[in-house]
Amino acid sequence: MAKIGIMSFAHMHAEAYAASVNRRSDAQLVAVWDDDPKRGADAAKRHNTRFVDDLDAFLDSGLEGVVITSENVKHRELTERAAAAGLWVLSEKPLATTIEDGKAMIEACRSAGVGLGTAFPCRYIPSIQAVRAELEAGKYGDIYAVTCTNNGQFPGGWFGVEALSGGGATMDHTVHVADLLRWMLGKEFVSVYCENGHLMGRDTALDDVGVLHLEMDGGTIVSHIASWNRAKSFPTWGDVTMEFVGEKGVVEVDAFNQKLNVYDDRTMRAQWAYWGGDPDLGLVSDFIESVNERREPAITGEDGFRALEVTVAAYKSAASRQRVAI
Repeated sequence: MAKIGIMSFAHMHAEAYAASVNRRSDAQLVAVWDDDPKRGADAAKRHNTRFVDDLDAFLDSGLEGVVITSENVKHRELTERAAAAGLWVLSEKPLATTIEDGKAMIEACRSAGVGLGTAFPCRYIPSIQAVRAELEAGKYGDIYAVTCTNNGQFPGGWFGVEALSGGGATMDHTVHVADLLRWMLGKEFVSVYCENGHLMGRDTALDDVGVLHLEMDGGTIVSHIASWNRAKSFPTWGDVTMEFVGEKGVVEVDAFNQKLNVYDDRTMRAQWAYWGGDPDLGLVSDFIESVNERREPAITGEDGFRALEVTVAAYKSAASRQRVAI
């Protein structure tokens, strides 16, 4: 029975991760810690567990693993504290906001002999998994180019504060696609050119649109749009779409299209009723199994670091208006 704790409910994904732990018969959500006591106590009550306001007491409460869903810039400190306590770690994406912090997190867990995972639940979406299997089987031959989007709603709050988030939409919505492409194609990124800016009028000074042109090993060209362009009235938070152009054919995937269109006059807005797989449960299930089996999570800290490298290079490119090597 994996004894799991959640460190901070600052990130909205914490809700789904906590619910996923509670759905597993081989895990127990032992405790919640948060540096915002009211937020933490409310979350603990919602998920039928206890709130521990002292971090040392939380880390010493019989836990075996923790899910870190704090503000981005706090991932390093909380990971180092958890690793020092001998706990497995699943960190929300991005793994960190700087190369230095990402390396430090990996080293802290390696030195402590604990597993470090990165929260990339999109790997557990059935349509993504199906396309990856076709790519691995060579159905489309060599892949020449990929076009991708990750357009979402502006989350508000600390996401719009650079001192807490580390960046805007380019930071928030590039890492998912970077990770998927590495995993699906078995290639690394070698360079990026990025232009971004505050174009959508969101309530932040940070970039709310990023346009990236990337190259992967072997010459595969990738174009990607990362944005906070979805209106508040949009039926869901956003999208992940990909189109692969290959030697033998073309394949498109719309990751969140397992849905029904719902028109409800009580809310006076269209809604999407999602009927597909549960990627959050897939992510958390692997983490729980990694704790029970004392192995690395399937999506490692190194995976998170490679996606972080892409994002950091993209911001360097946007500042310099030059292509940057990764």
